[in-house]
Amino acid sequence: MKREGIANLALIGFTLLVGVAVWWLQLRPALRVDASLLGALPMQLGDWRGESVPLEDTVERILSADFNLQRAYTHPDHLEAIWLYVGYYGTERGGRPEHTPHQCYPSAGWRIESETTREIDGGQRANEWIVTQGGARQLVMFWYQSFRRDGMLDNLELSLDHLAGRLSEGRADGSLVRISTPLSPDPDTARRRLEEFARALGPLLADRWPNEFPSGHP
Repeated sequence: MKREGIANLALIGFTLLVGVAVWWLQLRPALRVDASLLGALPMQLGDWRGESVPLEDTVERILSADFNLQRAYTHPDHLEAIWLYVGYYGTERGGRPEHTPHQCYPSAGWRIESETTREIDGGQRANEWIVTQGGARQLVMFWYQSFRRDGMLDNLELSLDHLAGRLSEGRADGSLVRISTPLSPDPDTARRRLEEFARALGPLLADRWPNEFPSGHP
């Protein structure tokens, strides 16, 4: 058989396989989100003490998440607070944020001064930005997370995780996790502050990840 014929057969086989997978996934029941565990994330994370900061109604509508969590955390040894935001999107909502930091910061008047990636102790990966607005400068770390893994840096990694989750467990949720703090008194101190907080947050966030149940499940 000519090489072109083999390639055509392979393409047909792959197309049929994708079609069967899509059909199989569509037969699965819709999933309902229970975010009560995430909502009960402790206010005390190590020595960090949190306070809820509700989002404005217009912001919640724009984000269009299944569940939003926003808090400000303070520490007795640090002058500057840390802001935590978690936006959770269940499988039925597509499992991905509708507005990422790439859109949210510029639309809110912040300029992205620098972008890099960083590995926090323990292998946790995060995007790291410095953003500015007027005289204010902030250090921001954010990553994407699902019920399967954390430390995803972009939509491509999240999409691959969705595919694996859909095929293995029928679940493809996702979340944006963002922490930020003023860039003071210097970048290194601000970075250590965020990394200390991330190390305290990580295990608790994983333990309190939202559940998803088939519609009609008690």
